[in-house]
Amino acid sequence: MCMDGKHHKVEPGREGDLYQQCSPWRDNACCTANTSSAAHNDDSYLYNFNWDHCGTMSKQCKKHFIQDTCFHECSPHLGPWIQEVDQNWRKERVLDVPLCKEDCNDWWEDCKNDITCKSDWHTGWDWSTGFNRCPESSKCRPWIEVYPDPKSMCEQIWSKSYLYTDYTKTSGRCMQLWFTGPNPNEKVAEYYINNARQHQSFTLSMLLFLAVASFSVVMH
Repeated sequence: MCMDGKHHKVEPGREGDLYQQCSPWRDNACCTANTSSAAHNDDSYLYNFNWDHCGTMSKQCKKHFIQDTCFHECSPHLGPWIQEVDQNWRKERVLDVPLCKEDCNDWWEDCKNDITCKSDWHTGWDWSTGFNRCPESSKCRPWIEVYPDPKSMCEQIWSKSYLYTDYTKTSGRCMQLWFTGPNPNEKVAEYYINNARQHQSFTLSMLLFLAVASFSVVMH
């Protein structure tokens, strides 16, 4: 399924011409070729977001944000974590998507020498120019001051869209931003969907048991 977002397709499907870092999703994608190309641009029209708000972001850091954008726009397997939101630019978002520790650790490691002025990049920017700028109340600081470790970065930067986990890519329990070949996230999403169904079934069974037990007490 696809999120009800600003640029997402209504239904996932094959997109043979996805651009560069978005190409792993080409067999089944929620993004179009145009969206995948825009994901690689500075000051992209997708969200008018400026990565260079505290000077030029390093190339090794920026590649992770491009991959993050591809994952967010193209992935058809985010269903278990989609939440409704009342925002003028989207109707749904993801919350607590469990990321593999390698992806969070590598992302933080490649960005730790960069600079930013905010811990939550979803809110609080100065948009008076049409692109995000640091608000007057904040100052540009070293990355490791804003995000002391990979967990703080992955969980804070997009308002808890991601959850840092100790799961590795071979565990089948975490979502991968980076992959080649068949998309491994499909089986991960299935695992969490099945877990949720089992939990729901158990909860309903317990409620039914308690209701029957209470009725039996009343009758006696």
